[in-house]
Amino acid sequence: MTTDTPARLLQLLSLLQTPREWPGGELSDRLGVSRRTVRRDIDRLRELGYPVQATKGADGGYRLVAGKAMPPLVLDDEEAVAIAVGLRAGAGHALEGVDEASVRALAKLEQVLPSRLRHRVSTLQAATTPLTSGDGASIAPETLTVMASTVAGHERLRFAYRAKDGADSRRVVEPYRLVSTGRRWYLVAYDLDRADWRTFRVDRVSEPFATGARFAPRELPTGSAAEYLRQSMYRWQETYAIDVTFEAPASHIAARLPKWFGEPEELGEGRCRLRATVGDAVEWLAVRLAMVDCEFTVREPEELVRCVRDLGGRLSRAAGG
Repeated sequence: MTTDTPARLLQLLSLLQTPREWPGGELSDRLGVSRRTVRRDIDRLRELGYPVQATKGADGGYRLVAGKAMPPLVLDDEEAVAIAVGLRAGAGHALEGVDEASVRALAKLEQVLPSRLRHRVSTLQAATTPLTSGDGASIAPETLTVMASTVAGHERLRFAYRAKDGADSRRVVEPYRLVSTGRRWYLVAYDLDRADWRTFRVDRVSEPFATGARFAPRELPTGSAAEYLRQSMYRWQETYAIDVTFEAPASHIAARLPKWFGEPEELGEGRCRLRATVGDAVEWLAVRLAMVDCEFTVREPEELVRCVRDLGGRLSRAAGG
């Protein structure tokens, strides 16, 4: 019998978070208390914001349903480890669809994980090798979680940074946002020593340290961190104004291309058109378009037309065509 009320409430909540309906009698037996106590505990959970639904009947049942807000979850050891390993794998390799919210969730989870579970997470991750693009942009999830915590807490961040030319430096910044491009993570931050906004490739960051010094967030020069990163990348990269027609609906294409390509325009009859300014190697653009599983025609620029034509010839010859 569980006589400690907080412990009993946690045990009850853990049972209810299993996707099934629990008869009152079964909950009473599991907790070792009367059905009246179960009803009182259910009322306490409702007061704490947990949407517990009761069903009428001879035995009566209880089920946790979706509510207006997300209440705290109670996870057992196996569930916590599974979630942490999954979030670490996605965050460490900048997988498309893994954004800053996922990294913040990982930071919160790892903050409260007992040391024994943290060790299991590290062991499992070390024993697995994800299939990635192989561009060398793998990063330590701990780096991202430290950054995410300083972004959320408006806390100054100190780290070592290696630039593209190999030059090493030490930076102290006011972190603003983490941005994933689908291939890499970037930190948008205000650099205190240079008195200006900067973007940093996270895979070039080492020794991140949360200083504990709080700051009032500054106003970003552009509307969003993603837009600032895009403009920053375009300043240093050659850009291309692409114009491509796809023999597929716009929703099909939008789901298969990175978000920074922009939204395709519907042309009707199952076709769409994509016009965007993209800063990246033209060879990579050709490969990325070829990975979309439908017919397409590149109209502009001429460099991309030639690259797609050459790539198609090489692939045809490789297949004996």
